[in-house]
Amino acid sequence: MSSSDSIVIACDHAGLPLKQEIVTALQELGRTFEDLGTHDTASVDYPDYARRASSLVAEGKHRFAVLICGSGVGMAIAANKLPHIRAVVCSEPYSAAMSRRHNDANVLCMGARVVGPGLAREILEAFLGQQFEGGRHQRRVDKLEAC
Repeated sequence: MSSSDSIVIACDHAGLPLKQEIVTALQELGRTFEDLGTHDTASVDYPDYARRASSLVAEGKHRFAVLICGSGVGMAIAANKLPHIRAVVCSEPYSAAMSRRHNDANVLCMGARVVGPGLAREILEAFLGQQFEGGRHQRRVDKLEAC
């Protein structure tokens, strides 16, 4: 599996229904992905799933991660603890697109209690459909990496 186009997806118990919708969307888009779970509604700890998925991105095994919990916030906080991870919480497509174009975001976090399936798909497509612009933005991303 080439990290240049692959995605890893994970969620906690609150994010499971939305994750299932996103998995369907990824399949329909023909995207290569790995689903790390959770796969049922038993209570789990979101930092564990964020760390596992984001580690695969940081190691270059996947290009992007999609993380889903109740709000998206906990997943983003946990993911951003890892080096080389730029995780964003998005509740609408514009921020998703701009996070890729200007921040070279590599982890998309969404809240299952915040966005519905249709909007989540729009956010996903906006995120995956953009390229990092580089230029003046590269200098800023370099500063983020130095933090």
